[in-house]
Amino acid sequence: MALSLAALLAVTGGLGGVLLWSPGAHAQQSAGDSADTSHQPSSRLSESDIARMLPSTDMGAGASMHHDMHAHAFDDGPATPFDAASIPPNPLAPSADAIGAKSCVACHALEGIQASHSLHVASFRAGSARSGPQAACESCHGPGSEHAKNPAAPGLIIAYTHDAKTPIETQTRTCLSCHVGGARQHWIGSVHQERGLSCTDCHNPMTRQSAEGVLANDSINQVCASCHQDVRAQFNRRSHMPLPEGQISCVDCHNPHGSITAPLLKTDTVNETCTTCHAEKRGPFLFEHAPVGENCLNCHAPHGSNQESLLVLPVPMLCQQCHTNSDHPNDLLTRQNLRNGLAPDERVMGRSCLSCHSNIHGSNNPSGAKFHQ
Repeated sequence: MALSLAALLAVTGGLGGVLLWSPGAHAQQSAGDSADTSHQPSSRLSESDIARMLPSTDMGAGASMHHDMHAHAFDDGPATPFDAASIPPNPLAPSADAIGAKSCVACHALEGIQASHSLHVASFRAGSARSGPQAACESCHGPGSEHAKNPAAPGLIIAYTHDAKTPIETQTRTCLSCHVGGARQHWIGSVHQERGLSCTDCHNPMTRQSAEGVLANDSINQVCASCHQDVRAQFNRRSHMPLPEGQISCVDCHNPHGSITAPLLKTDTVNETCTTCHAEKRGPFLFEHAPVGENCLNCHAPHGSNQESLLVLPVPMLCQQCHTNSDHPNDLLTRQNLRNGLAPDERVMGRSCLSCHSNIHGSNNPSGAKFHQ
């Protein structure tokens, strides 16, 4: 009865203000006078042990973990409710039981305040009436009885850092238990997964640092640049995609959670990705330029270049990688043929080859076999 009275005073005093208090758990705790009829956790840690070590807690959390409290959650529609989030098993603490969010906040007060503003905890609060009092913390971190018994021992709770004892596979599997499918259907086998990245390398669900996506930084571009600094530097070149200006982001072309292409493109090919915006280059054309139809990257650098129009080389040097010793010009043009070179050539002036072959991506004009019009 002393334990029930302490729990009631803690609720009315505001201790449960950070995370929701489940009425079902309260009723079960009030019924704890008769120890024979109360739930006994599967581990050797009993409810009386937790009561001695921690302040008043949600002693009904273990019961809601072992009972099928989510079975009715799918009756209202096809969408998965928030109260259907189950407690993930921790392979490093297989005998642990759920002890409730109040126990977590008793030690992790700062984390509880930060998490109270996050979308995840707000969502779990909305559904905790049927999922039990463990929803907010243990739905992501696993059952916490063993961690409460020995807080200094690593691995007894699912932690989301690279220096934690929790395997990366366990971390990502916990996130994917809710976020599986959709844009993440190709995560397994992706280059990020193969390199040992975890979800928390890019996301921080405990705080709200970004407007969307619970990112670990202010924007998706900053998150990607934390690893891909060489690619980010290419956007500082003279001709670049408008990413620094905020008109596009990395995920407009790439899917960081995995795709069927090596560079994690959102489409099947490079050309499909480019023509998503550059539709005028898609065709079909009566006269097609073979390198264009093959791959846009034959001529363009996708992130940035010091040549005009994102070209990998200046014209005519770019054109003469393929067109040399045939038709005209039949001599190799070099930098010496520039205006200030030793042998200036008019074919290098202006836009060079593009001064005449203006429709270089393809032409639908009957006289455009040489891409003149």
